[in-house]
Amino acid sequence: MTAMHREYHEWWSPSLGRKMELLEFGHAGATIVAFPTSAGRFFEWEDRGMVEAIRPMIERGWYRLVCLDSVDRESWYARWKHPGGRVWRQVEYDNYVYHEVLPFVDARAEDPYVIAAGASFGAYHALSFGMRHPERVRRILAMSGLVDIKMFADGYSSDELYRLNPTDFIPNETDPERLARHRGQELIFAVGTGDRLVHQNRELSGKLWAKGIGNALREWDGFAHDWPVWHRMINLYIGGRA
Repeated sequence: MTAMHREYHEWWSPSLGRKMELLEFGHAGATIVAFPTSAGRFFEWEDRGMVEAIRPMIERGWYRLVCLDSVDRESWYARWKHPGGRVWRQVEYDNYVYHEVLPFVDARAEDPYVIAAGASFGAYHALSFGMRHPERVRRILAMSGLVDIKMFADGYSSDELYRLNPTDFIPNETDPERLARHRGQELIFAVGTGDRLVHQNRELSGKLWAKGIGNALREWDGFAHDWPVWHRMINLYIGGRA
């Protein structure tokens, strides 16, 4: 077993117009792109024990973990902005992940398999990004996840917001190629029965099934919205690959 590789990276993001930072763990395997919780930083997964929770899999070369920074305080949590500005900042963040992070991953990883993962608000990012780009993301793990972002848009609507919200665009998807790609994804929703977000997860799971898109909705007893539970969830749902 190889000791876990850890490396810090930063660059000036043309998509966001500011410096962005990330942490990379591991030397081989499929890539897990990890999104932090609400307004979280790139070191959150390390500080909160998520990296340690899957250390054996990283050291064995099963997975390479890339922990991203967020711009939530400039997008959804920037209540002082017009909702359209919040949405546009999220579009720019999506561009950063797609046009900057994924090429970084491609240049360093031999395995093209990409997993988007996150907990709580990070689950929204993983789900939104992964379902917006099914040609690149093969598995999505959304733990205790916010699913419907419209509550952060204060009644505003636009094409950009629609395309950032799978619970809206999935029921209307008719493109055969995109549907085939979605049906090839592995979609896992893990949420507590006592979590106020459980109903959103059930709703999206049902909408996906209605389009012939299989998914696993795993409901845990109780609130289940905390780091120790997420340690268990990621071990249970990230450990194997189809």
